Amino acid sequence: MPAEIAVTGLGLVTPAGHTAEENWTALCRGRSLAAADPELAGLPVDFSCQVPGLDAAGELGRPLARRTDRFIQFALVAARRAVADAGLGCEEGVGGDGGPRAGGLGEPGERVGVVLGVGSNSLSTYVTEFGHLGSGRPERVSPLALPRSVPSMAAGEVALDLGARGPNFTTASACASGATALGVARDLLRSGTCDIVLAGGSESARSRMTATCFTRMRALSRRRDEPALASRPFDARRDGFVLGEGAAVLVLERAADARARRARVRAVLRGYGAGADAHHPVAPHPHGDGAVRAITAALRDAGCGPGDIGHINAHGTGTPLNDAAEAAALARVFGDTTPPVTAAKGVIGHALGAAGAVQAAYTVLALSHGMVPPVANFEGQDGDHKLDIVAGRPRPAAGAGISCSFGFGGQNAVLLLTAD
Repeated sequence: MPAEIAVTGLGLVTPAGHTAEENWTALCRGRSLAAADPELAGLPVDFSCQVPGLDAAGELGRPLARRTDRFIQFALVAARRAVADAGLGCEEGVGGDGGPRAGGLGEPGERVGVVLGVGSNSLSTYVTEFGHLGSGRPERVSPLALPRSVPSMAAGEVALDLGARGPNFTTASACASGATALGVARDLLRSGTCDIVLAGGSESARSRMTATCFTRMRALSRRRDEPALASRPFDARRDGFVLGEGAAVLVLERAADARARRARVRAVLRGYGAGADAHHPVAPHPHGDGAVRAITAALRDAGCGPGDIGHINAHGTGTPLNDAAEAAALARVFGDTTPPVTAAKGVIGHALGAAGAVQAAYTVLALSHGMVPPVANFEGQDGDHKLDIVAGRPRPAAGAGISCSFGFGGQNAVLLLTAD
């Protein structure tokens, strides 16, 4: 039998806060955190969900904060929190640059991997640097432009910070990137390649270029006058998603190893399914064919049936096409009576490549609390597929949880988790 994979630590940096407790409280409150964004001022869509009050220099030291972009800073802070939560040590020392760095993991670094999902590079940095180049001033381009912005540097900087010398790479499967990273990390543990993997995702989508591109695609909500009502997954009046940002890092290890070191097992990652729609560059298959295959694969991998699922953490972007396709897929798998459905993007917006990892962390929290948070701004459904949407207040739930992530290119990734 394949080894059970335990989640022994998690770290979160999102618009809902910098700790698991802050995130859980905000989720259960069920109110959107979208607000006007100074970075987007003057654009047709000028609001987002922002990570509040992160003092990168205070958390990481000025040299490290200076050489890293925002999405890397999120990953570093989340990884340190996750390692500490797992009881693996993470006491601060002094890094080679003279600033504070995390201490050792307490494990042979060669057996510790880092796999992080990042959907894109840092467009904010590139816009600034291309501006210098376009104005005929190449000497103004920062020598840090590449290392602070390419997607792989999130995982690279985490490994450098924590001394993790095992496999280190980034997964890029659009908005499914964070979920893909967790699935790949599970395979590294099952194969015996690693003993511990720090897995998750990080992204900051609050750049003027990103906002403009998604606006031109008509993917963003345009409720400028009422941003707190803009993100409304599965609601009949949805008109697009809201840009978000953040990171989630989970510590994964074989359950037998975790129990041998008397670690707290927060949850068990029992199933993973993935696949492509092969249908359209950006639109989902209208009947959710790829999503159905991924959900079914995750159930089969875990040895579970639809009746074993206690709740669904849906991708739930709040766009007309994506929500309709996801609802169709869930109805096909679970029939007329779906398990309770939640969708965190109503509260924190869409963190793109980090979204799947954040959802997985929220699924772990839901399992540990035995509660499913409500969907923000949900007032009623449309279409032929009626899901059991949790609205208004949290609802008790038991059984396994699945977390669904989908993205451009027809990417589909589904995780199945259970309480220990």
